[in-house]
Amino acid sequence: MAHTYTWQLIHCVFSTKERLALIPDPPRLWTCMRAIARNIGVNIRAIGGTQTHVPILLTVPAKSNTADLVRTLKANSSRWMRELGHSFAWQDGYAAISVSRDGCAFHRESG
Repeated sequence: MAHTYTWQLIHCVFSTKERLALIPDPPRLWTCMRAIARNIGVNIRAIGGTQTHVPILLTVPAKSNTADLVRTLKANSSRWMRELGHSFAWQDGYAAISVSRDGCAFHRESG
């Protein structure tokens, strides 16, 4: 197939280790995670959360899979947090649920 078009919209959530409040500045971490995603060709449509978890709405590129994307996001953001001097780790596992473009409250057209 010469041209491939996919729209895989995934709502993904993962927590800090033991759900401890390990994220001192959530907006700063979200900015870092957006940069990590951009470097691997992933569009984060929405991101938020608290000091204990992060929900992300993202589009998965055609040649990628959710498990690899989440692993990359978690590994690189953990490393970044530790480089800043924080004791940090994500909990094993994650939730990833596909959502429809029309039914998603977070949906925004990419610009």
